[in-house]
Amino acid sequence: MDIQKLLSEAAEVCGPSGQEMAMAEAVAAWFRPLVDEVTVDAMFNVIAHKRGTGPKVMICAHHDEISLMVSHIEDDGCLRVGMVGGVDPRILPASRVWVHGQEKLFGTIGALPPHLMSAEDRRRNYAMKELYVDVGLPADKVRSLVRAGDLVTFQGPGTALLNDQLAAKTMDDRSCVVMMRCAAERLSRLVCDADVYFVSTSQEEVGSRGAETAAFAIQPDLCVALDGDFADQPGCRPDATVPIDTLAVSVGPFLQPKLVKRLKDCAEAHGVKLETIVAPSHTATDADEAGLAREGVPSLLLSLPMKYMHTTVETVNMKTLSEGGRLLAHFISELDGGWEDNLWI
Repeated sequence: MDIQKLLSEAAEVCGPSGQEMAMAEAVAAWFRPLVDEVTVDAMFNVIAHKRGTGPKVMICAHHDEISLMVSHIEDDGCLRVGMVGGVDPRILPASRVWVHGQEKLFGTIGALPPHLMSAEDRRRNYAMKELYVDVGLPADKVRSLVRAGDLVTFQGPGTALLNDQLAAKTMDDRSCVVMMRCAAERLSRLVCDADVYFVSTSQEEVGSRGAETAAFAIQPDLCVALDGDFADQPGCRPDATVPIDTLAVSVGPFLQPKLVKRLKDCAEAHGVKLETIVAPSHTATDADEAGLAREGVPSLLLSLPMKYMHTTVETVNMKTLSEGGRLLAHFISELDGGWEDNLWI
């Protein structure tokens, strides 16, 4: 599998929370050759089912992206915008974006230059109300092409770096969708009894709504959620990050402790580097909502470290991603009829 090609392809697709249609279509095409059935549900979750007679396993990673939404058109044609998901206004000035109106328009995000700011204004961060999108067109033309509610997505193409790293937008969490696809490919070459559902979920950035509805529909015996976590970078507390070349498993009240141990044992047996990170309350990932579906689903959270989260240059290590796919494939294939013995007592 060409991981760099899939990551770069994923970075180009429009798929903000709630409007993931194009990304769902791309992901469905990725999985069709590897499973028995692929469906897209009403939430734009992609559910790729590899049938088996063993435990029902849901593997999930989200494919939606943070974005902006047009809220107002100024008299000069500039666009004011609001946030869809966790957008940090500090990274917006000078960003390149696409406005999805009647036509797809290229734009840049501008702000008042520091030379024209007061000393007090220069000491604080930009607020959303101070930023705007400039598409370079007169106001009447803009109004003919753009409406309030139109989406604005970031431009951040896949760029290969040294040491097997790649920077792009939407690596949170499309890199983990690629990891899941890597696991499906590896699993096709292993003996596996599990009944596996690879679920590329929607609306994680606005509350893990896709994972909640998918887990309700599938009723899995267990769930493994995949998401990005923070890789080492300058200025971060050492206890808040993990090396970019090392996967991480979370421990905390939302995660089933004996399944965590099983994943750790699997990683050790297959020589996969795996660190432990602490989630003392909730995880703020699909693991939380999937774990609460129906009467509850024992869940795990496996994380792929990435730098510069929620920017247009989210950076991942492609070898680490590949190792994540290998670990997942072995973990799933080794689930047998006694997988839940002594799980709770």
